[in-house]
Amino acid sequence: MKGLLRKIIMEVRWPVLVFGFGLAVILSVLTALVPRILRDMGALLGFLPWLRPIFTAMMGMDPQNLSPRELMQAFLWVHPTVLSIIWAHELMFTSRIPAGEIDRGTVDFLLGLPISRWKLYLAETTGFLLTGVTIIGLGYSGHLITTLFLQPDMRPQMILTVYIVSNLLAVYLAVGGLSFLVSSFCDRRGKAIGVMFAMLLISFLLNFLAQFWEPAKTIAVLSIMEYYRPAIIIQEEAFATKNVLILVVIGLTAWIAGGVVFRRRSVCTV
Repeated sequence: MKGLLRKIIMEVRWPVLVFGFGLAVILSVLTALVPRILRDMGALLGFLPWLRPIFTAMMGMDPQNLSPRELMQAFLWVHPTVLSIIWAHELMFTSRIPAGEIDRGTVDFLLGLPISRWKLYLAETTGFLLTGVTIIGLGYSGHLITTLFLQPDMRPQMILTVYIVSNLLAVYLAVGGLSFLVSSFCDRRGKAIGVMFAMLLISFLLNFLAQFWEPAKTIAVLSIMEYYRPAIIIQEEAFATKNVLILVVIGLTAWIAGGVVFRRRSVCTV
């Protein structure tokens, strides 16, 4: 098990470092620049009114209900670039087994090792968790260091940032669980990534449409983004216990289902 985990880490270490330091740089830059842009949100929305529905859809509430400091903190953690980096890592990692191994024609060698499929699945999951925490942790570090150089009135509350990052980790688990499930059904890595990309795109679109289109509100509960609301965490100054639990249950259920499928399916490389 340790040898397998070491093999996994060696295979993914460079992409993980690129994603991790990339996220740190992005969050650092956003933390430094966003306060200057959003300091006078009222004037900005008056000059560019079409931005208001975009901000509302991204954060789940009217941006004018938040102070500049709160708006900056909420906006950072729902920025598409931040989410894209995290999700790109997830799709690349979770599509490794079995889809990636079948696609490369190396699955026979991997499954021929003296280790059960469940242990193999657990090793991949452990690597997924460790790399995810590393990437998000590096991103958070970049944000935290940059806040030290902000004006005192723009520095976010530390405890609220911890709440938001915890919710983001729950999103990571939910997306990862679903990705493992999709990969367990696929024979091609590109197909697994494509299916999950489509699911994330639909989820993001549902979350956006639900702010303006009544029929979309009835099915918005199917969107993962429905359970990730940094702005509400900031406004209520409370940990999003319900949303985190829902995301963890989604991820765990999908992960177990993916393991069962991987354990029972007949793998053919021909």
